Amino acid sequence: MSRFTVTRSTLGANELVVLVDADADREVRIARRGATVLSITTRWRDETRAVTDGFRNEKELVGHKGSRFAIMTPFANRVNDSRYTFEGTTYDLQPGAVGADRASRHGFLRGTLFDVQREHGDDIKASVTLVTDAIRPGVNPGYPFALDFSVTFTLDEHGLTVEAKTRNVGEHAAPTFFGWHPYFRLSDHPIETWELQVPADKVIATDKDFIPLPGTSAWQAMDKADRSLDFRKARPIGGTELNHTYADLQLDTDGKARTHLRDPKTGAGIAVWQERGVMLVFTSDTADRDARKSVALEPMECMPDAFNRDDCTPLITLAAGQERRFVCGVEFDT
Repeated sequence: MSRFTVTRSTLGANELVVLVDADADREVRIARRGATVLSITTRWRDETRAVTDGFRNEKELVGHKGSRFAIMTPFANRVNDSRYTFEGTTYDLQPGAVGADRASRHGFLRGTLFDVQREHGDDIKASVTLVTDAIRPGVNPGYPFALDFSVTFTLDEHGLTVEAKTRNVGEHAAPTFFGWHPYFRLSDHPIETWELQVPADKVIATDKDFIPLPGTSAWQAMDKADRSLDFRKARPIGGTELNHTYADLQLDTDGKARTHLRDPKTGAGIAVWQERGVMLVFTSDTADRDARKSVALEPMECMPDAFNRDDCTPLITLAAGQERRFVCGVEFDT
């Protein structure tokens, strides 16, 4: 029998794909709905435990409150007032909505049923590729573009890799970028005691609604920012409430920027890596359940409200017929 295998399971009426590393006693459960990771379990010393805080049951998965492990595309995080302008045309993602209802977050795919395109397991890795063509003109208000999207989850001896591919199958350029929204719960110890390290030289300054400030004022050097936001060196989270985007990420020698989270009381730790983009850290203070019991580490191609920023336009514009790839992942400190 191979070290790495791919099996199927269910959560209520929802089909799951399960990646297993038998040697490391590690398992990743992924729902076809939203291509949503539900849990990652791994062996820590002499026990197997979950290190994630995903949706616990079918009701949570279908409701997707909190966007736990959401695939965020064609935009990640917020679009200010649900409006944006692209190539001279203004679009409204929430036509007719007013006030607090004008909230567009995390893209369109959280409730989409992905198709399994391929799956494979051997002694080197287990992987599954989930695909959708759900983003089409007329499907989502304010987004008249056509995108094919795939995400491949690969479990190997190093950890879990997430590879997202977006192809513009329309006749015109489209605004699009990718983000991932995993939540990690390393233990039942207070997150105030957990240690966080973010290799960022800048933090994005925002208004009270977490919309980045205009122009260059959004890019704040860490040396000049609030000292409580500086996690360039690993230190306890303490009482800091984080819903902040970190930028200018510094790469390790292998070309990956790693954000580390560790519980020093148990020794359990993870690192979320990415090759480019920004990292949004959220201490789940406003979570619908179990507030401040887990930490979301969100690798994204661009900052929130990128659809409304000239400095992000080159990064989010995908020409007709072109494809863009973004890779990130999770490593485990066992």
